[in-house]
Amino acid sequence: MPRISHRIALALILGTPALAAVAPAPVHVETGWVEGSQDGELAVYLGIPFAAPPVGLLRWRPPEPAADWTGVRPAKEYAATPIQKLEAWEGPLHVSEDCLYLNVWSPAKSPSDGLPVMVWIYGGGFSGGSTAIGQYHGEPLARHGVVVVSIAYRVGALGFLALPELSSESPHHVSGNYGLLDQIAGLRWVQRNIAAFGGDPRRVTIFGESAGGIAVNLLAASPLAHGLFQGAISESGGSVGPTRTPPAFGENMQLLSADEQDGLNFERGLGAASLSQLRQMSAQQILDASPGLGRFWPAVDGWVVPGDVYRVYEEGRQNDTNILVGINSDEGALFGGPPSRDAYIAMVKGRFGPFAEKVLSQYPAGPDTWRQSGMDLIRDSGFAWNTWSWARLQARTGKGRAYTYYFDHIPPRSQAVPWAHAIGTAHSEEEPYVFGNFDPLLHWTPEDLKLGQEVSTYWTNFAKYGAPNGDGLPDWPAFSDASTRVMYFTDGPHVGDLPNRTKLEVLDAYYAWRRTPEGEAWVRQAPPAPTTR
Repeated sequence: MPRISHRIALALILGTPALAAVAPAPVHVETGWVEGSQDGELAVYLGIPFAAPPVGLLRWRPPEPAADWTGVRPAKEYAATPIQKLEAWEGPLHVSEDCLYLNVWSPAKSPSDGLPVMVWIYGGGFSGGSTAIGQYHGEPLARHGVVVVSIAYRVGALGFLALPELSSESPHHVSGNYGLLDQIAGLRWVQRNIAAFGGDPRRVTIFGESAGGIAVNLLAASPLAHGLFQGAISESGGSVGPTRTPPAFGENMQLLSADEQDGLNFERGLGAASLSQLRQMSAQQILDASPGLGRFWPAVDGWVVPGDVYRVYEEGRQNDTNILVGINSDEGALFGGPPSRDAYIAMVKGRFGPFAEKVLSQYPAGPDTWRQSGMDLIRDSGFAWNTWSWARLQARTGKGRAYTYYFDHIPPRSQAVPWAHAIGTAHSEEEPYVFGNFDPLLHWTPEDLKLGQEVSTYWTNFAKYGAPNGDGLPDWPAFSDASTRVMYFTDGPHVGDLPNRTKLEVLDAYYAWRRTPEGEAWVRQAPPAPTTR
């Protein structure tokens, strides 16, 4: 859920990697031959279709197989970015409904190398995002000895609109979640084709940030994604809060029936009387009528998302893999918090009801504290509690290990960004350290670059070995109820105790109460919480 304009700006700064004129030998995938570009010792393939264009009658349907082609298809440029709202100066990112493409960076010398694979899922509040953002170039990560893949998925109304009429035409009686189905289709493509690029389909790690990290959590809970990956990394993601209508930060999911009602309201607002009329409208008409960031979201539909993700894990029904999950120390700084002290208090009371006073005791509303308290509450209710609970549940009910982190290193920032004076690491600010793509207009120190090498090595070690340790790095212990040790990324990596435990325990009591009949009855009667997801 980061600011789309800030993140896409990196595409203009970093651009497409400079690739050598010589091309690697064409690679055969299931639909035909593709020819990429050579970048030093890496082979790079951009814009490979993994599904048919979701246009016309395929709009708001699960992705269909891509068509075969004849000859050798060039794979040297990014494909179009999914339809979304961009500011005028972001024009170099071409948007289109025809958007289901992926990219591959491979250091393999031959198809028989069998290297581990890392599949990136971008964030953007499920309303935006792109594989063409310069921050997400896979080259630095691939040089650690892994094949890097980035997959596109539909966002906004075109990716997550639910309607009763759409559900009735589905053999599974569901709608929405098309963006998640795109991700699953991309992962199935990886299973069938990545060996041709020197990757091992039996060693796939999915990783994502923000909405991408939430998607990783949902894929870990989805029966449709079973067997498609063996490791999961979530940066500032997770979605184990209970369903809520209307949604609130950290309680982002609704039942399908509520999403269908929201879809009907959207359809009426467009002046459409039927699904066929909606499909005849241009994508731009639908985009122009769409509200802001985070309005369209995955739903608990019983098929893609089988139920409350907390319950799925509690009952041991997850796709049981090793996980690496964590948050940044000042996540809320990007979102800004409430505009006033009174608004902050009203937000807490509307959101937490009978738990409001307990919450305010941990996130005080004093004249000098309310602003940071509001941002800390965004961090903990939206990200930290979800991550902590996800790790605890995996450690309790799964065989896969859980590793958790807390990123608390302040990177160089432009003074133009609204969070310029954040007291910790804001939402999405860990990404340059993960990918190794450092904005050249900022003043990175040798310590920043060293930390980037350490973080990206931990991430790629996890993909290679199922654990982040090795290469002379400080040992990162697995997380459990008995050993709540967390890797801190400050000036360097070091292990410490779970941060903000007392705050998280208050939120844990709230979320447990929310799942009781009393808590469910309260949220049905409560006025909408003045927060957004």
